[in-house]
Amino acid sequence: MFFWAKKLAAYGLMPLPLCLILLLVGGVVYWRRRPSRIGPSLMLLAGAVLLAASNIQISYWLIRPFENRYPPIPELTAGNVPPDLAACHYVVVLGSGNGYSPGRSGLAQLSQSASRRLTEAVRILRVLPNAKLLASGPPEGTNPSHATVLARAAVSLGVDPGRIILSEQVRDTEDESLAVKREIGDAPVALVTTAWHMPRAMALFRHAGVNAVPCPADYLAQNNADWSWTDLLWDIPALERSTAAVRETLGNLWIRLRGKG
Repeated sequence: MFFWAKKLAAYGLMPLPLCLILLLVGGVVYWRRRPSRIGPSLMLLAGAVLLAASNIQISYWLIRPFENRYPPIPELTAGNVPPDLAACHYVVVLGSGNGYSPGRSGLAQLSQSASRRLTEAVRILRVLPNAKLLASGPPEGTNPSHATVLARAAVSLGVDPGRIILSEQVRDTEDESLAVKREIGDAPVALVTTAWHMPRAMALFRHAGVNAVPCPADYLAQNNADWSWTDLLWDIPALERSTAAVRETLGNLWIRLRGKG
């Protein structure tokens, strides 16, 4: 019950739901107490939050500190692997959702984030011939678990099924860190997740005692992109970047309050 209450509270603080809540409350207050300035003020605040969160430049400013915390893994060849990565016995790819559409391949069912994470995991796995892939993610109802869908997609990309381990009884990153610790102990692992999620994931995995090497994937911002006047405009991807930044800010605050960050 607490798990879902936490999720619901966090959802309500995301930019778009927060704006809708402010608009709704402001509208109700304005309708019931017209002389009051509270209602219009709340509605103006909602508009300001939405404009800020969906601004391209602001969203880049919010997301880059998370994505730049850990460096990306460079192009790899069999004879050119960083020593800490070469020592890894496992490549752990954290779950990121999928759909359930009969007839579609596992890769086609993965969310965009999950697909990018898996692609990075497979890229790393190819230069670590003795490493295994640990796919993580829970089931949803009677459908196959996310870990299973990840495994199917990995096999379609050429990964030997015998090299894949499933971790299905997990609900969030903290569960995943504890499950990995139980499964592999002190063995070094390459941890693959979305770049903006990596700081929180690394904090939780280190707290769990996992010897993890950060391997960020699925970047939302490019560091060397030339600035353009269009960066002052607004779009949906900007709102998605801002939402990710707010989510990670809240997530990192939560684990720090609990002494795990």
